[in-house]
Amino acid sequence: MDYPVSEIIKIVNGTSAVDHLTERVITDILIDSRKLIAPEQCLFFALSSKRNDGHNYIPELYEKGVRDFIVTRVPQNAEQYPDANFIIVKNTLHALQALARAHREKFSIPVIGITGSNGKTIVKEWLYQLCSKDRKTVRSPKSYNSQIGVPLSVWQMNPNYELAIFEAGISEPDEMDKLQAVIKPTIGIFTNIGESHGQNFMSQQQKVGEKLKLFVRVETLVYCMDHPEIMGVIIRSEIQKNIKPFTWSYKQKADLMITGVRQQEGIDSLIEAEYQDKLFSIRIPFSDKASVENAIHCLAAMICLGYDPSTLSPRFESMQPIAMRLELKDGINHCTIINDSYNSDINSLTIAIDFLRQQANHKNKTIILSDILQSGKDEDELYGQIADILHQSKIDRLIGIGPAISRQADLFDLNKEFYPSTDEFLQRFSFTAFSNEVILLKGARIFEFERIGMALQQKTHETVLEINLNALINNMNHYRSKLRPGTRIAAMVKAFSYGIGSFEVANALQFYRIDYLAVAYADEGVELRKAGITAPIMVMNPDEGSFDQIIHHNLEPEIFSFRILEMLETAIKRNILPKNKPVKVHIKIDTGMHRLGFLPGDIDELIRRLHANKMVYVQSVFSHLAASEDPSENDFTRKQIDVFRETGERIRAEAGHPVLLHILNSAGISRFPDAQFDMVRLGISLYGITAVPDEQPQLEAVARLKSVISQIKKVLPGETIGYNRAYKTETELTLAIVPVGYADGLSRTLGNGKGHLLVGKSLCPIVGHISMDMCAVDITGIDVSEGDEVIVFGPERPLQELAAEMGTIPYEVLAGLSRRIKRVYYHE
Repeated sequence: MDYPVSEIIKIVNGTSAVDHLTERVITDILIDSRKLIAPEQCLFFALSSKRNDGHNYIPELYEKGVRDFIVTRVPQNAEQYPDANFIIVKNTLHALQALARAHREKFSIPVIGITGSNGKTIVKEWLYQLCSKDRKTVRSPKSYNSQIGVPLSVWQMNPNYELAIFEAGISEPDEMDKLQAVIKPTIGIFTNIGESHGQNFMSQQQKVGEKLKLFVRVETLVYCMDHPEIMGVIIRSEIQKNIKPFTWSYKQKADLMITGVRQQEGIDSLIEAEYQDKLFSIRIPFSDKASVENAIHCLAAMICLGYDPSTLSPRFESMQPIAMRLELKDGINHCTIINDSYNSDINSLTIAIDFLRQQANHKNKTIILSDILQSGKDEDELYGQIADILHQSKIDRLIGIGPAISRQADLFDLNKEFYPSTDEFLQRFSFTAFSNEVILLKGARIFEFERIGMALQQKTHETVLEINLNALINNMNHYRSKLRPGTRIAAMVKAFSYGIGSFEVANALQFYRIDYLAVAYADEGVELRKAGITAPIMVMNPDEGSFDQIIHHNLEPEIFSFRILEMLETAIKRNILPKNKPVKVHIKIDTGMHRLGFLPGDIDELIRRLHANKMVYVQSVFSHLAASEDPSENDFTRKQIDVFRETGERIRAEAGHPVLLHILNSAGISRFPDAQFDMVRLGISLYGITAVPDEQPQLEAVARLKSVISQIKKVLPGETIGYNRAYKTETELTLAIVPVGYADGLSRTLGNGKGHLLVGKSLCPIVGHISMDMCAVDITGIDVSEGDEVIVFGPERPLQELAAEMGTIPYEVLAGLSRRIKRVYYHE
């Protein structure tokens, strides 16, 4: 829908900063400058937080064509934006919510609001699958359930839709009132209550009460009577006096009685129910308890919408699993594959394209796209909009699959080809045509794009390292929130990013505006440059043979001795650099670590040498703390900081230009905030590991190493297991053979009962010697099957525990992971 700028000013209670408002019509809103696709008719909200300030990106957006801004202050040099509208408000987030509230008021369709500790996104996505077959339905993209995400979700509503489904999440008191006013649900679903985000609430009862605020004005509230904490708060709140409850229960008399659940493990579940004295059943293609509960919530909501429950089983049987993340995998012919092949709609397409555009390692970008189903738009309008998105996003090639997109082929002005079905594509397309490109798979479930994914994916063994890029960025932002405004961050991506994967981590950090990257050796920096990384890169351990590459690829070496400085000076002469392009360097001071670095007594001579060569430009001066995590060494750490402050300031004073100072590592950021100087360095804490105990609960595990059970077998008493017959059984054992061994990085020291792997919910001992490619685990008494998942480490089993069993530190475990292990990167 269209909103004139003058109307928006009234809605957000703003004032125009310009004397003569340029009246334009707004159709799109933007909060992230990196996700701009079409600047025309776009309104940017300059949101501010502890971590970032949207006002900083106004110049960039203006240059790209955006002309309308919601701000709390007018930029300096406002005359540089002659045709811009700046709408001044007290709080840009509140203005965003006010605009979304006004937009929501224009619609009278049923709106389902969902909250709870778990299952919100699954219930929303399944309801979309179930209802969009006969109702044009809009829903929250992915997990857009926050103070920012909810307004963006509601903004999608337009007159074509007949049903809306939005989820809402909170992490502290007084947040839900704002979300309720934006969503204004007519039907509510309270899924369940758990421990997540509980740290900001005095009790579970308070958290339930806060979540319940979403439903204060609904017509009908769906909830399970078997959750006593939810029931207790509902009864005490007397909310039932003002709304119509729709209850379900396994145990009590309720509107919807679940009389039985018959589960076939790993296959499906038959849910038997009674509603209005009539018995019926539905079958779902899932057997876990959480899926059963989520499906019952969907069933209850559909009854509230007027569906006949006795007719719903075919819909539930066709429900598909929800891909909760975008996966990044290595593909054939040096391609990268982004797999988002479980659903296809224009909103999730936009999110997937954002992720696609972040991949700087490939110049060429291809999308394999199926027909988009139940969009609520006619074909010409829908595919015309998609063609505009692809054009604005500079997509190089489109492969369209399906009759509808094929009919609209003429709308797409790019390299393109179309196929009526997935079968036709697999039969006719030559996969050798894919080479050195990033490929986004985006398909409605009915098109079975997983078959295309299997054909494109590089074949590897069954042990996989999953890397959660959201967790990585959340960890970075955790530390960013501790910094003074203007303090920069350098991220350590040395040693293959501690085994996680250099380019993929660097690319994510660069997208989220990291200030510096740091590698150990020049080869690592060159690899990043060749992959498309443009952020500044420090080389911490340059050697004599690396300076030509450092200069050629615009890397910035650490200078830690006069010998290394001489090598650089020789290389500068050899490469004949322009006088206006000196080499940026980072001077390392030894303040007590006694590894690399100039000693304080060297500084006078160092300053003299730096003055003598104008082709060496000191970008920063830094040092390493030896024991910043250890409270017993606080005096030593403060002595290091004092020595560094004095030495660094001497070099800076003589430089004649701004010089960055930095000494703090991750532990230092938390324990010595007065020593932030100009920049801090983040290492393994980015990946969720810290030596500061109080910090650990606030970080998220980034990596999960998992494998599968290849075979299960019985071993009788008195038999032996593995090489050298090192383990002899005393009783009958059930063994699981797992395809992970010392060639993958699983230390041989973990054999013969010393180490454990997580199978199901049980830590099971490794028995026998660990082989190169596999190990044996004692799973006696545990109900698992061949093909089931095994966790080596991850959120469920902390890496620190495995490292302790190995008698080492988490750094060594990660750095020792073999590159033959497939890395899968994903955004949740």
